[in-house]
Amino acid sequence: MKIGVVMGSTSDWGVMKAATETLSQFGVEFETKVLSAHRTPAELEKWVSGLRERGFAAVIAAAGGAAHLAGVVAAFTTLPVIGVPIKARTLDGLDSLLSMVQMPSGIPVAVVAIDGAKNAALLAVEMLAITDPQLKQRMDDFRRAQAEKVLASTLD
Repeated sequence: MKIGVVMGSTSDWGVMKAATETLSQFGVEFETKVLSAHRTPAELEKWVSGLRERGFAAVIAAAGGAAHLAGVVAAFTTLPVIGVPIKARTLDGLDSLLSMVQMPSGIPVAVVAIDGAKNAALLAVEMLAITDPQLKQRMDDFRRAQAEKVLASTLD
């Protein structure tokens, strides 16, 4: 299974690179696209509507400003959509966050923190790990390593 990673602008890549790096770390295939809900809606619909048939399991959608991308993606598919609000020049990303978490009933979008691309990827990996024992083991190992790092920390 693969994960779609879409962002509304190339300016979002600085944040979204963390998602693709994390997916790569877990050996999860992904496809990255730059498509706009407002400037390229037909191309976005075409890409999203074919994802399930092409073996995709979820989509990570990132946008700043009004951030309608995740909601529009969710409107075009029943695959899980994880929104990453991007901190923009105005409102420190709060507008992006609110536009994603305030989706109307019936069209869900899971949303991570502003600029939370790594957590979006980890959530996608956890979704895939539900049916993939090897991926579950890699996630368990990742979590264990995080815990060990914290426990090994000292304030000397």
